[in-house]
Order: sequence, then structure tokens, then C-alpha cells
Amino acid sequence: MTTPLIILAILFLPTLMAVIIGRLVGRPGFYRLVGRIAFAMAFAFFAVGHFVKTDSMAAMLPSFVPQKTMIIYATGVLEALLAIGLLVPFLRKQAGLACIAVLVLFFPANIYAALNGAGLGGHQWGPVYLAVRAPLQILLIVWGYWFVVRDVPDGSKQTSSIL
Repeated sequence: MTTPLIILAILFLPTLMAVIIGRLVGRPGFYRLVGRIAFAMAFAFFAVGHFVKTDSMAAMLPSFVPQKTMIIYATGVLEALLAIGLLVPFLRKQAGLACIAVLVLFFPANIYAALNGAGLGGHQWGPVYLAVRAPLQILLIVWGYWFVVRDVPDGSKQTSSIL
């Protein structure tokens, strides 16, 4: 069950450090930039998993799904492109919305895997894993909205020109 811990570390460690650094240097909005980068790093981590743990991820899909390996590779490419899109200023908001859609649309595969004890990252724990995964999924959706999609009032757009 290390995958959820890795995801939490990717999101929170750099962002919390950015809060502290931003306050020390008088740039309180700095954490927003780092939060976006952390979200991109999480999606890059997801993408890498598709290429490193392909067979385990394919096992997370129901037996009736054709071309499982190709689907895993394609979704890995999609997540990598989304990670890059999060870092491109004029694509950021659309990439953030697409990331949220991916999180929602891919969640049924996590439910299937947990109910069938298939795949990796804790799915072997069975339905108990959903008690961890569902809140993590909600956190990722809220994170994407908060740091990427939502509009920030003009007074706090201190890092808008950077990434």
C-alpha cells in the first residue's frame, strides 16, 4: 500500500515546503505554483507506472476488455501528456480539467481491481483498499481543481506569469 503514500508525498512535501519558503521570501502565492507542479509530478508518476508495471495494471481491467496492454500504454501516454500540459501556461486549465476527468473515468478500474484483488498498489487488499483509494481519489480531484482549474482573485495571482 505504498502507492498512496508516494502520491501523498509527491503532493504535500513540496507544497508544504513552498508555503514556508513563500512566507519567508514574501511570496505567499508561491505554493500555488508548486501545487501545480506537484500535481504534474503525480500524473508523471502515474504515467511511469503504466510502462513499468504494465502487466499488473492490465490485471486491473475486467476480462472482457480487449487489448489490455495497449490500453495501459495508451493511458500512460495520455497521463504523461496531461502532466506536460499542466506545466504549459496556455494549456494548464484544459489539462487540469482533463486530469479531473481521467481521475473520475479511471476510478471504476480501481473499484474492479479492489473487488477482485487484482493489480498493484494495494488492490490486493480487496474492498478495504477502497477505504484508502476513494478519499485519495477525492483529494486528487480537489487538488487539481484548487491548484489548476479554479480562477484566483487578482490579488493573489503572484505566480501567474511563472508556469
